[in-house]
Amino acid sequence: MSLAVVLQLPEWLPDLLAGREPTIDIEAQMQLAIDLALANVEHGSGGPFGAAIFDEGGRVVGAGVNRVVPLNCSIAHAEMMAFSFAQHRAGRFRLNANGQRYTLATSAQPCAMCFGGSLWAGIDRILIGARGEDVERMTEFDEGPLPAEWVAELEARKIDVERDLLRERACEVFDRYNARAGRYY
Repeated sequence: MSLAVVLQLPEWLPDLLAGREPTIDIEAQMQLAIDLALANVEHGSGGPFGAAIFDEGGRVVGAGVNRVVPLNCSIAHAEMMAFSFAQHRAGRFRLNANGQRYTLATSAQPCAMCFGGSLWAGIDRILIGARGEDVERMTEFDEGPLPAEWVAELEARKIDVERDLLRERACEVFDRYNARAGRYY
């Protein structure tokens, strides 16, 4: 039995992030999450989801893509990967424990697991592209049960939520995924 689990991002990801200037523009932050999702589909390295975490200066402190199937790991969702790498880089499990504010940009509405992870990872704002109903309508993914008032639940914990940012572009990633027969190559 192995005593270690390795979460590995695809080799192409650092090149996609290279040279990106910090930005506090929320559409630019969302576009990065969508670019990550699309690249993951195009490279056949995972599912059609991408996420990035930005500090208050607009610098990327963590990024992730869906790696569930390649890693045989059900927690390897884009948001969970982004949390893990940002936390590792920061050296703390609660990102905003340093007094800064952190933004999660995610190409699609967080599933039940990533919703929970957002509560404890130290995220102050969530930017969302596609809605959960888009994901379930356009793919075979079951996003799991969220509280009926999930946005209000996050906002009650002082996590701001902005939905439908570049929603159509985010949904186009699912079309590309489906054009590849909805599987990893």
